Amino acid sequence: MPFKAKGMLSYIIRRILIMIPTLVIISVVSFALIQLPPGDYLTSWVAQMQETGEDVDEAQIASLRQRYGLDRPFVVQYWKWISGVVRGDFGQSFSLNRPVSTLIWERLGLTIVISLITILCTWLIAIPIGIYSAVRQYTVFDYVFTFVGFMGMATPPFLLALLVMYFSYTWFGISVGGLFSDEYVGAPWSWAKLVDLLQHAWIPIFVLAVGSTAGMIRTVRANLLDQLEMPYVDTARSKGVHPLKLLLKYPVRIAINPVVSTIGWLLPALVSGSVIVAMVLNLPTTGPLMLTALFTQDMYLAGSFVMMLSVLTVIGTLISDILLAWVDPRIRFERKKG
Repeated sequence: MPFKAKGMLSYIIRRILIMIPTLVIISVVSFALIQLPPGDYLTSWVAQMQETGEDVDEAQIASLRQRYGLDRPFVVQYWKWISGVVRGDFGQSFSLNRPVSTLIWERLGLTIVISLITILCTWLIAIPIGIYSAVRQYTVFDYVFTFVGFMGMATPPFLLALLVMYFSYTWFGISVGGLFSDEYVGAPWSWAKLVDLLQHAWIPIFVLAVGSTAGMIRTVRANLLDQLEMPYVDTARSKGVHPLKLLLKYPVRIAINPVVSTIGWLLPALVSGSVIVAMVLNLPTTGPLMLTALFTQDMYLAGSFVMMLSVLTVIGTLISDILLAWVDPRIRFERKKG
């Protein structure tokens, strides 16, 4: 095996071994943070019942507390949860009284589809525009997209969502909330339902892509401008290297490092999505469900979300590091001995 391949393989193995204790620590901290607020889910539930004037059966509360292990020490509760997660059993949701895995999988597919399409659209639009804007600096095109980029970065996604909803209803009389029309919300999957989804999905994709695309255009443009001023670019030009080959071989590869390095954030973003935008547009994605679980201290549902995001973050960071080593030849994981 070549030396570079050996070095990369040993690096990946070390990182995987480090991931195990990292995830254990994350799981303990996450479970502790969820239980940090005073009381628990039953305490919040009892308070809500008393506010509405309904009677609370103490025997029922005691039974529920024993059933969910809320009367046990923290260590026992944590072990019951994490041992189930390892086996694929994420427990039972307190507030919805349904298996956590069922609740997550019901919404996970749509969340991943919307987030993945948004990310791909962002890359396909932002990277070419950022490159062209840097190469054609101070042209009309550069000024136009600089202005558009600033506007996109300055507009909060939830505000853009509200504007899209307002103008769609005011001008066209169309309600753009949700991902399905009313007749397809509970209907089984069919070709008509898929077409209805596509007719609604472009709105959240557009809203989510505007800000990230604008920011990425600015990032790629700034990094590429910095690389184009490096001495190695002038040297390559003096040797007669074709401009397009020179541009793509080194400056662009180095300029897109921030794009590659953010993959560690993109994987958890596939699951969490934009919570506020999802709530404004009434999207049946995982973000609002996670926020509700955190508010109600539904520890099995909230803990499963937090653990899933943590695992995806760690895996995404590993993928980012490996891709950075391939994209940027300056990065080395092994120190030369001697």
